[in-house]
Amino acid sequence: MLTKMNYTWKGLLVILISFAFASCTDTEESSSPMLESNLKSIPEVLKTMEKNSDSGDLNARKNGGNTYATFNAALGKSGLASVFAKNELTVFAPNDAAFAELGLNPGNIGDLEGLTDILLYHVVAGSVYSSELVEGFVPTINGIAVKISLADGPMVNDSNIILTDKMARNGVIHGIDAVLFPPMENVMELLDNTVSTTGDFTTLQAAIDAVPDLRETLIGLDGITIFAPNDEAFNKVGLNAGTVGFFDTDRLANILQYHVFGGGVVFSSDLMDGDITMLQGGTLTVDTSGPSLIDENNRDSDIILTDLQASNGIIHGISDVILPLNY
Repeated sequence: MLTKMNYTWKGLLVILISFAFASCTDTEESSSPMLESNLKSIPEVLKTMEKNSDSGDLNARKNGGNTYATFNAALGKSGLASVFAKNELTVFAPNDAAFAELGLNPGNIGDLEGLTDILLYHVVAGSVYSSELVEGFVPTINGIAVKISLADGPMVNDSNIILTDKMARNGVIHGIDAVLFPPMENVMELLDNTVSTTGDFTTLQAAIDAVPDLRETLIGLDGITIFAPNDEAFNKVGLNAGTVGFFDTDRLANILQYHVFGGGVVFSSDLMDGDITMLQGGTLTVDTSGPSLIDENNRDSDIILTDLQASNGIIHGISDVILPLNY
């Protein structure tokens, strides 16, 4: 059984713009900023953060200090300011120093390609305070998840959280020291780049390309999880990048599609014990004690690499080729 994240997100922005999140119910203490009518909206709070509290120098934004003028300017340039003002959100806002590292400032931030997608990748629905952060993956309004780590200090992906719990009327702001960029590669581009950088997964790459239209099919699918056998896994069944193309194409297609879960993006932290139905139609058993996978022939494959995120899915590496029934 799996907890899945659907990557069909293109309609999210329209929904977000047109729908205001419901207010929280009363509690003994007003822990939600949605109940604090005297607070400013998220863009208004960001505006107050444009001024460096230590130096009082408005030019600090040009020098990339711990101010947030560039992020706020980006909201205006992208047309997202009203979205950030009307909906209950948690914002991980890069400071001006983070943007300055990329040569960006309030004057040129509007020129950044993919600005809207990048900004939405910094936002989580609802109010999440620093005390409520937990390790794992959290879906953003962009539709792709960020990874929260706490072991070496709170982080979002590879960015340190340097300011916490700046409250607004409609949510909370956490400051971070690096700009987050959502993955732009589809699953096949990610696989190709992994082959180039690691020298592994060459047989899987060759196998996919040996099946007519399979590469294009995987690129076109949204919200998929691929369990990718490494080269050693294929060696165990006598195949490598040079020989896999001679394997019967129909059988190869069935085997490869048995390695793809089409029902959503599943992170390693979301794996649950139980059976899942693969793209090929067969079932696969997840055993989280490994974690490992058990195929229909009762063969085990360990999950040895996790959570390689792509724009339309995720890849986990496995130690053995898994086979459908009667293969």
